[in-house]
Amino acid sequence: MYGRSLPRAALLLLGIQLTALGPGAAVEIYTSRVLEAVNGTDVRLKCTFSSFAPVGDALTVTWNFRPQDGGSEQFVFYYHMHPFQPMSGRFKDRVFWDGNPERYDASIMLWKLRFDDNGTYTCQVKNPPDVDGLVGEVRLSVVQTVRFSEMYFLALAIGSACALMVIIVIGVVLFQHFRKRRWAARAHKVVEITPKEEERLNQEKKVAVYLEDTD
Repeated sequence: MYGRSLPRAALLLLGIQLTALGPGAAVEIYTSRVLEAVNGTDVRLKCTFSSFAPVGDALTVTWNFRPQDGGSEQFVFYYHMHPFQPMSGRFKDRVFWDGNPERYDASIMLWKLRFDDNGTYTCQVKNPPDVDGLVGEVRLSVVQTVRFSEMYFLALAIGSACALMVIIVIGVVLFQHFRKRRWAARAHKVVEITPKEEERLNQEKKVAVYLEDTD
């Protein structure tokens, strides 16, 4: 009896372990990947995630930083039920929680950017039993001024097109206005000429009647 029950229990336990290790038990991370911001400003490091398991109190979020010029990885931020900010180091009093686990958001805010903030920021989310998955990365470039991108040129083109349309509309309205004034002036002249024409016609009729009487 025990010889038959043991293999079944072992198979059941193996099946549970295989299910836990399946592709469904993995957290997927989504970030902006590449980000550019101006020195001295604040920036939001976006990190959202999806998880097979519902979000609970066991959720943890870990942010780390790898400098662009090399060096060891540095701690940035940690969240577990409550945000835990760094007590020392370059990110002290400069990083704040801006996420919402209920909305699958693990983003943070980085204040007062400096040029030495250039580098790669990693976002790791664990939501037991979903503890596996790739780590999200955001490559931040801190610049003196933001370079023009295709979006800026597109906005400039749209603005120019709108300005041209406004000029065309104003031109059409002015043309219609002056044309109406011209027609009104012509109509006024016709009204002024008509009484004179009537008087001339009346004089001609009188002359014709006089000639008929004399005949």
